Amino acid sequence: MSDNEIKPAMPTTYDPKAAEQKWYDYWVKGNYFEAGKRPEAETYTIVIPPPNVTGMLHIGHALDFTLQDILIRTKRMQGFDTLWLPGTDHAGIATQTKVEQKLREQGQTRHDLGREAFLEKVWEWKDQYADTIHEQWAKMGLSLDYSRERFTLDEGLSKAVREVFVKLYEKGLIYRGKKIINWDPAARTALSDIEVEHKEINGHLYHLQYPLKDGSGHITVATTRPETMLGDTAVAVHPEDDRYKHLIGSMIVLPIVGREIPIIGDEYVEKEFGSGAVKITPAHDPNDFEVGARHSLPQIIVMDESGTMNAEAGPYQGMDRFDCRKQLIKDLQEQGVCIKIEDHVHQVGHSERSGAVVEPYLSTQWFVAMKPLAEAAIAAQKSGKGAKFVPERFEKVYLNWIENVHDWCISRQLWWGHRIPAWYDDSTGEMHVSRDDMAGDHLRQDNDVLDTWFSSALWPFSTLGWPDETNDLKRFYPTDVLVTGYDIIYFWVARMIFTALEFTDEMPFKDVLIHGLVRDKDGQKMSKSLGNGIDPLDIIEQYGADAMRFMISTSSTPGQDLRFRLEKVEQARNFANKIWNASRFALMNLEGFRAEDINIDVKLGTADRWILHRLNETVRDVTRLIDGYEFGETGRVLYNFIWDDLCDWYIEFSKLSLNGTDEAAKRATQSVIAYVLDRTQRLIHPFMPFISEEIWQHLPHEGETITLASWPVFEAQLEAPEAVKEMELLMEMIRSVRNIRAEVNVPMSKKVELLIKPAGEAEAAILTRNEEFIKRFCGTSMLETGTHISAPDKAMSSIITGAELYLPLAGLIDISQEIVRLEKEHQTLTAEVERVEKKLSNEGFVAKAPAKVIDEERAKMNDYAEKRDKVLARIAELRG
Repeated sequence: MSDNEIKPAMPTTYDPKAAEQKWYDYWVKGNYFEAGKRPEAETYTIVIPPPNVTGMLHIGHALDFTLQDILIRTKRMQGFDTLWLPGTDHAGIATQTKVEQKLREQGQTRHDLGREAFLEKVWEWKDQYADTIHEQWAKMGLSLDYSRERFTLDEGLSKAVREVFVKLYEKGLIYRGKKIINWDPAARTALSDIEVEHKEINGHLYHLQYPLKDGSGHITVATTRPETMLGDTAVAVHPEDDRYKHLIGSMIVLPIVGREIPIIGDEYVEKEFGSGAVKITPAHDPNDFEVGARHSLPQIIVMDESGTMNAEAGPYQGMDRFDCRKQLIKDLQEQGVCIKIEDHVHQVGHSERSGAVVEPYLSTQWFVAMKPLAEAAIAAQKSGKGAKFVPERFEKVYLNWIENVHDWCISRQLWWGHRIPAWYDDSTGEMHVSRDDMAGDHLRQDNDVLDTWFSSALWPFSTLGWPDETNDLKRFYPTDVLVTGYDIIYFWVARMIFTALEFTDEMPFKDVLIHGLVRDKDGQKMSKSLGNGIDPLDIIEQYGADAMRFMISTSSTPGQDLRFRLEKVEQARNFANKIWNASRFALMNLEGFRAEDINIDVKLGTADRWILHRLNETVRDVTRLIDGYEFGETGRVLYNFIWDDLCDWYIEFSKLSLNGTDEAAKRATQSVIAYVLDRTQRLIHPFMPFISEEIWQHLPHEGETITLASWPVFEAQLEAPEAVKEMELLMEMIRSVRNIRAEVNVPMSKKVELLIKPAGEAEAAILTRNEEFIKRFCGTSMLETGTHISAPDKAMSSIITGAELYLPLAGLIDISQEIVRLEKEHQTLTAEVERVEKKLSNEGFVAKAPAKVIDEERAKMNDYAEKRDKVLARIAELRG
């Protein structure tokens, strides 16, 4: 909307619902979020961490997305060619689980439908929830470039996935092999190590005696998973353990199943731990698998993919693994094999998705050989060419994981996802890995799909067109910052880095901004089971998107969890209302005022010069803080400037000139108000996009939308330290007089006499220039100033920097109470003097602090001391 259009007056109250829908539609229709319209400008790129198409967005998404939007909106206003690329993740196991649950409610399974029909159902689910996510993005006010939206299963990303898979396979970095993997018996799929949550469980340690075949004795082992003994193929001891080395090579008869297994010597066994003998189950334990490989032991799988005991389990075939455990222990006790059961607290792996206890399971899967990829990522980070982590401590978390990484199991026994591009020729037994689909009478494609994180790992460059050399890839890659939670550094951040280095030879992003989790008001993690989850749309419905955005972004500190408190959202809403009311007042005094009328290069009053100085400082600080990702501190600076300086002080001071007879002063103040409010809306826009657009469109302005308005910059000519000094004296004086009134319950409607003794001629001149302000805001019936003034009897007093104030309040003051008040003030000032003296006597502080800081502390101490001495003198006067 241009400034020339007639705009209706601002309503008395702000209606978030009406404004939010109106302006989001306006922005999208105007294509204001699209990248590529500033070909000569420097680029700034963020790719959104793609939310899963499993359901509604939660409050954690609201934090993550709001921080990104703040950065993008700021950089767009600073003139960058900004791209914030949206998209969603197919979320293999999570989405398939949701759809299968829905089918079960209808009495069906995916196997009833078959693969193709089932996938059609999942695509329907995806379309439904992708639409929902779009609606939520709009409600949050996110300035996404929808023309470049991607999905991890779209055609382009599927091409990228195949290219990466084939290239890694050709380099020997992807392989198919039989190994112990994490198996989810509920979802019936393999899991990578980081998809397993380890929980502390109150379990048991079972001590079992295995008899030697020759009848000469027995050997004792201990286990937390006794059902796996049915798959034991050896007992291992340390080859140098004097208790057992004579038994190496002897045979044991495995209880229940009667299988003969050897005693082997292996240095994996710790002599000092437990009995010094370890049962070896190569098909159900990763360490046992390695021992078994060294000794060519058989690998006996004793349960199927659902966690049900199979034929190898003998009499327990068909039993659930945990039911088997109970019955087996009962049988072993009866046979005298289980000699002791101890309570045992230990960590047990659970599937992150299904919650089932994970089973270490021997299975043929696809793996990424991680060591060569990890080494490149480590070298980049340690050479200074890696990503900058904010906060810095998370670099160590990242490096610690990647330095100790294991091969990544990437195959999943699912139907929803990127199907592994491998084909088996049943006629020859050969396997083919191909970028293109293969067809033939004897060819069948691998049934498994890739881990969701495999495609997510390619997100920063695949979304821009890789492996094709697209214009977007050339212009917007590498990206500038990744904003994400600390909980997926392993899942996602590390994997994006090593794949980007391997396939683009560049880091995928310059900075990694790590935020914490959003917890409830008591600090508990939000979850459905606790019933403490917060739906961001509910908050938006009640308080408006701007209030939610401001609260959640400014309550956050990089790397730290934040507590979600509704009272803070209410405070943010009150802040928005404060901005609205101040703007309404201003606009009522700007009737007929146009953008071209704004001129601040004229003679300005003290308050005008002061507010421009404070705006200038705020511009400098906000810009620096946003660049440093200090959103909480940015919020504090904005809040203090808008609420205190602009609304509580300047708006009030401006009323004198706006309502006065001096037309030049009025015109100057109108210019300052229009200028400051315009710049204020720009500063607040990244945090509160809707209300800032609504107000800005009512203000005198140039341009179609605040979204594309230029970001304010620090201007040296607006610095006015003398006006700051003058206003600080006036504000401290007004606050002191109002405090005295409050102490003796004298309302502002009752006029008072005020005597002011300035500290010197400079202060006297300030008081003379600003008499009208003092009379208005102190509520005086009589005002007298001068260095000649002495303290009257029976008066309230206040010592401020640069002046002494006296309010003769005969009949309203109790002399003894005033002495008590001054004695308290004397104690406070003495404590402040001692505090600063202690700081300045600290050699460490003086050695490290900048000279400017030390000078400021000395000035504070002198000011406190001067006030203290004057208070002491006043006490003496009252007592005399």
